[in-house]
Amino acid sequence: MTLALTPLLAGCFVAGAEGSGSDAEGGSAGRLRVALAVPPVQALSPYSNDATVLSKLSVAEGLTSLDKNGAAAPALAKSWRQTSDTTWTFELRKATFQNGTPVTAESVVNALGHADAAKPKPRVLSDVTLTAKADDADTVTIDTKAVDPVLPLRLASPALAILSDKAYAKDGTVSPVGTGTGPFKITKLTDKSKAALDRYDGYWGGKAKASGIDVTWIADGTARANALRGGDVDIAEWIPTAQAKLLDAKTRHEVPSVRTDSLVLNTGSGLFTDPALRAAAREAVDGSALVDSVFGGYADPAQGLFGPAVSWVTDKRVEVTGRAQAATTAQVEAGTKGKTLRLATYTNRTELPEAATVLQQQLEKAGFTVKQDVREYTRMEADLLAGKYDALVFSRVTLLDTGDAVAYLASDYTSDGVYNIARLKDAKVDEAIKAAAEEGDTTKRRQKIMAAEAEILRTDAVVPLIHEKVVQGISADVEGVLLDPRERSLIDVDTHLK
Repeated sequence: MTLALTPLLAGCFVAGAEGSGSDAEGGSAGRLRVALAVPPVQALSPYSNDATVLSKLSVAEGLTSLDKNGAAAPALAKSWRQTSDTTWTFELRKATFQNGTPVTAESVVNALGHADAAKPKPRVLSDVTLTAKADDADTVTIDTKAVDPVLPLRLASPALAILSDKAYAKDGTVSPVGTGTGPFKITKLTDKSKAALDRYDGYWGGKAKASGIDVTWIADGTARANALRGGDVDIAEWIPTAQAKLLDAKTRHEVPSVRTDSLVLNTGSGLFTDPALRAAAREAVDGSALVDSVFGGYADPAQGLFGPAVSWVTDKRVEVTGRAQAATTAQVEAGTKGKTLRLATYTNRTELPEAATVLQQQLEKAGFTVKQDVREYTRMEADLLAGKYDALVFSRVTLLDTGDAVAYLASDYTSDGVYNIARLKDAKVDEAIKAAAEEGDTTKRRQKIMAAEAEILRTDAVVPLIHEKVVQGISADVEGVLLDPRERSLIDVDTHLK
């Protein structure tokens, strides 16, 4: 049978049914010019944060996708069934890679095998080990080491895109250039600045309406907004809130987002190994002060790790108990004497440096001595994961990887999580996340997710600040741009110039 879980979030729009978006001639409405915010970290490898670019631009696909309600939907797999607690069988549709070779069960096994063997593993595989085998040319069976009731959702992750064999080099690198299955094929990647994509006319879902996409990465948000205003691009993602009201109303599109901005504290080394100092930092910062002053009203005060765009959390919050007692200002000053709190953030989201300045003032009032380090994200990710900062002002799409919150919790907060910037190692947190991961009943799973959230917040490893509302800039000459609360989708076969 197919996955029976209720959709976890409404509002994501993805290409679904075969033939969607094509016309009788497979017509073209010209090339789309797009400004993206975060330059590639690893040459668009699906095993890095670059993976979402592949889904935003409809370059690559997984076995499944997410439909507009956040449920698992067919992609390269046309159907699936669960044959045991740990075994699923997927039937493939007729599709080809962008070099014209067919998508086969063996190519799927090869792609998933490389993902499972990647070091570090993609975030979406933080809490699961999977083994795939080809039953015949069009059938793949996937076994998981432990029960994984949301495997079809997991397989929709951009990090588990199915690429042709030539994408995988012997040194472990992965290239999506010309190796995907989507309606747009990367033909050229110029360092971290530009990419060119052409329409792939052999796409199983029909020919795209646009003939191609020209991508420019512009890390500065004001520059992205100016590029849209000046007519240099047709689509500019993540318009800074300070710039949003300067755009023509027809080009400004507000999207409820599952993005939460938080202060992440390094529990593994430095000042915040002390729970009392973490508690003092938590009491010192006030995210509500950022809503109007920094985000211009395009945000809500944080309610937890998950905000109002995740509609089901409202009546399932679990009270946070057992927190450490916060150090007083005098105790903070004494305990940190001669030490500096290293506060990091990045420039790709324009509001974060300003938010960091507000938080610095709040933390200094509580007795900390603070020094900021603000850089472009790709220049600091390795240092973040290595624990070289005490705190990070961080913007995270909480349902990015699977549409299911457990994958986010596992990658960011379990002891062996591959994106555990907080360097948190807490047995109760690990147990709570594991319990949620193993729960197949939707209602019970959600309740266990909220219990895990409470355990994480108990540690003060993360202090939620605000829930963002994303502003996307779209020229009035463009139709069919996808406004996705998860920020995984942007352009598909129907997106085109008028």
